[in-house]
Amino acid sequence: MLKKSNSLITATFLCFLMFIFVTPAHSQDPRQGRGGRGQVALPDGPGKEEVQMQCSKCHALGLIVNAGGNTKQEWADLFGTMAKLPNDQRDVIADYLAKNFPPQPRPQPVVVPGPITVSFKEWNVPTLGSRPHDPEPGPGGTIWWTGMFANVLGRLDPKTNEMKEYPAKTPASGPHGLAFDKDGHLWFTANAKGYVGRLDPKTGDVVEYKLPEEVRDPHTPLIAPSGTVFFTAQGANYIGRINPKTGEIKVQKTPTERANPYGMVFTSKGVPFVCDFGTNKIIEFDPETLAIKEYELPNSESRPRRIAISPDDIIWYADYSRGYLGRLDPKTGKVTDWPSPSGPRSQPYGITYLNGAIWYVESAIRPNVLVRFDIKTEKFQSWTIPGGGGVVRNMKSTRDGNLVIAESGVNKVGLVLVGSKEPNSSR
Repeated sequence: MLKKSNSLITATFLCFLMFIFVTPAHSQDPRQGRGGRGQVALPDGPGKEEVQMQCSKCHALGLIVNAGGNTKQEWADLFGTMAKLPNDQRDVIADYLAKNFPPQPRPQPVVVPGPITVSFKEWNVPTLGSRPHDPEPGPGGTIWWTGMFANVLGRLDPKTNEMKEYPAKTPASGPHGLAFDKDGHLWFTANAKGYVGRLDPKTGDVVEYKLPEEVRDPHTPLIAPSGTVFFTAQGANYIGRINPKTGEIKVQKTPTERANPYGMVFTSKGVPFVCDFGTNKIIEFDPETLAIKEYELPNSESRPRRIAISPDDIIWYADYSRGYLGRLDPKTGKVTDWPSPSGPRSQPYGITYLNGAIWYVESAIRPNVLVRFDIKTEKFQSWTIPGGGGVVRNMKSTRDGNLVIAESGVNKVGLVLVGSKEPNSSR
């Protein structure tokens, strides 16, 4: 069943405002466990009751305290992605938050000029508080996304601006990662409910493949040409595969405890590589036996969060903790890395390969910064994302040479037209 675009205009979504903004180190149930930073006593003053009443319904108030602060307009823009409130209530809440939680020192964007032009086209997704997590380019130039908090998969036609949402069958599934198979079915990981789902976009029907109980927190799906579905399970420290024809599921625990297997790519020979976000390791595994081989990165502080691969089967990774772009040659084990332009606290996150370059996003910078690294010249170029980015957790390259991004904290999806001189646009 299709769920047509609509706007959920309700103040109760204000309770999500800080959870959307703060970047979690690990995925969580989108309904429960929000704000594991403990409860706090908010400062007295006009607006306290409104914030306390609405926000504490869904998360600990400590998330507000630890958010890094905002101006009045920034706070208003932030919870504006969650609810449409009366102006008087909006102003009271924004004034309270800005007075008691003003902006704190934060990394500043470093924009590097260069020869490439890009144009950003951004769209607000239909459901407020959706928190688009992963994007996926689809047939006919469509853009798909996971609405993690809205329990939907979304579809955008950039040519017509039409959007549709497809609800998951199980409530509060927490749709996370996305991948299309050769038959046009869209696979997704149900982060909060421990299954991998398959959506038929023609009918809206969803088939669920329930994972073993110990394999919680499914994260990234990847589809082999044969149709086999591979996946990572971050919190459970597993990798696995599904045979869609038989329903057989096979899993393998990672050798290192608390490895947190995260992003995943295939080599040209169909070998999966995974970055272990909980350690300074990247792993590969045999697609048949699931036997795992580990590559230890030289810096013990490295935490590779997302991963990309170039046509020569070189692995590139976003070193989230150190603010670096990394390169691993699996044949030799050699690792090379470069400091990201905006510095050690820039938190590189979503990453992909496109046309001789590695593209990634500095997620801790406000607004987020899109970075291009030319592989041949080893030179950077970068742009601020007009809509803010709100932590771009994943990005993908399209067949026609562009990029799709999901902007979690600002409730948007975007298309980056590479080589375009068109003006930026937002809808």
